[in-house]
Amino acid sequence: MTPLIPSELLQKSEKILFIAHLALGDFTYLQNGFRAFAAAYPHIQIHLWVDEVRRTSDATQWEGLRTYSLYDWVEESGLFAKIYRKTYSPALYAESLREAKAEHYPVVVSLAHVRPQQYADLARAITPEGLVIGTRKPISPLRPWHYFSYRKIDAVLTPYAGEDAGEHHISGVYADWFHQLTGLDIPVAERYPFVHIPEAALQQAQAQLASWGFDARKGPLVLLNPFAKSHKRGWPLERIAELIARMQKQPKWADACFLINAMPQELAKVNAMVQSRGLQRTQAFSAVDNFFQLPAMLAQCDLIISVETSIMHLANAVHVPVVALMRKKNPEWAPFDSANSTVLTAAQRSDWVKAISVDQVLQVIG
Repeated sequence: MTPLIPSELLQKSEKILFIAHLALGDFTYLQNGFRAFAAAYPHIQIHLWVDEVRRTSDATQWEGLRTYSLYDWVEESGLFAKIYRKTYSPALYAESLREAKAEHYPVVVSLAHVRPQQYADLARAITPEGLVIGTRKPISPLRPWHYFSYRKIDAVLTPYAGEDAGEHHISGVYADWFHQLTGLDIPVAERYPFVHIPEAALQQAQAQLASWGFDARKGPLVLLNPFAKSHKRGWPLERIAELIARMQKQPKWADACFLINAMPQELAKVNAMVQSRGLQRTQAFSAVDNFFQLPAMLAQCDLIISVETSIMHLANAVHVPVVALMRKKNPEWAPFDSANSTVLTAAQRSDWVKAISVDQVLQVIG
């Protein structure tokens, strides 16, 4: 396969811009591609445009979007010389676009898999004369104007170009993207999710557990996460309460302590449920200060039970066994480390995660 970015262009380029609508799960695996690229082309500065798909004119939402925890991880990764992170309001988006145009990028790559035509337009707007590479979807007869957006792309990044057949884990898809772009080969062993947790965050997690009276010497620590951005991927909070109550009656988990992970806006609901159910040795937890609070707390656990969201991938990154509750719809997003992961899948493709029962979870955790 001939790389989409000519080698001579890579050798003479001083910088490259990648455009992505990142979530924590995406970066868990994409970072391995960026790391491999940085090692292969140390003379090229990697710039990253993080597009906020929730961009809004509603000023009341800006603070939450501005402090999205992903930015902590991206900025601390050390992989990027420049990050465009102020794209959450129309005015800031326009300001970022002017700033990006002034960079005169020789290469702009869109890694978008949602609304790729929109990002084809953006990439070409940023670099009128440079090489633009982007993803695309089949053109629907109902949206023929997408054709004109895709014409702005010089080369197409395909969903998966490998010769092997079958379904592919998302880490393999992302590794293949960098192979298409530059010819880089990223071995499976180098696709493992990772996160470097600051020592201060680890100490904070340990201090928080101590303040709750949780002692690792007395029993295991279990974190449960029922929340996802999509209701289809969430698990009812009542099931979490039932699961904890039933686990506490089993000898294996009789002395366990439990954390229920929640978004900050869900903490009051979780606390109310814990009190109303009289759940002992159970606390609500949320990473309210920065991203690294989350993996630092996950690293203290003996078991993580999570719906299909970034937590199940971060569990692999901190090497803690995880039970993942998933739909059938996106098997490529299963946890990477099969040896330390148990996947419970809803029976039918149309089923939501709530179709998975407490009994099923109890059966796999023993």
